[in-house]
Amino acid sequence: MLGNPANRRRGLAHPSQLLRSDVINHWSEAMADLKQNDISEKMRDIDFAVLSTRTEGGAVAGRPMSNNRQVEFDGDSYFFTLESTRTVGDIRRDPNVGLTYQSKSGMLGMKPFFIAVEGRGELIQEKSRFAEHWTKDLDAWFKDGVDTPGLVLIKVAAQRLHYWDGFDEGEIPLEHRESAAVG
Repeated sequence: MLGNPANRRRGLAHPSQLLRSDVINHWSEAMADLKQNDISEKMRDIDFAVLSTRTEGGAVAGRPMSNNRQVEFDGDSYFFTLESTRTVGDIRRDPNVGLTYQSKSGMLGMKPFFIAVEGRGELIQEKSRFAEHWTKDLDAWFKDGVDTPGLVLIKVAAQRLHYWDGFDEGEIPLEHRESAAVG
């Protein structure tokens, strides 16, 4: 047995040690090299994100938000909600937000794909801006369309984006966006 001390003296490792070192070596040697347009393409297949904010008491609150698969990700993400929601109050108090996305995985050998975004939330209440991001699917949630009373468009300007593509992972550099969002 490999766990036997005699086998360790002969240079044989325990199977759990092999697995751990192989995975660590794979991660360190195989950092994914996706670009922003690759991320945008993968995001088209993801309908929901979890938008996380800080509550008045400092707790983290998350809720699912649909992007209606209308994604041409350029670093900004858009979601509709109502003025009366906790989400809007949280972003008014603290515009630092997080978004997480997960694609389908498992069947037919598909690798899981995850995205974590750190960014700044902006609340938009101009109907002209609503129309730029409106899709017919949103009518199911907001019966009066862009004329829905209290409608708010949340814009999340990404400052940091990290992704995991199976065993590969990487980060998309967004430093120029961070300084622009702060300034």
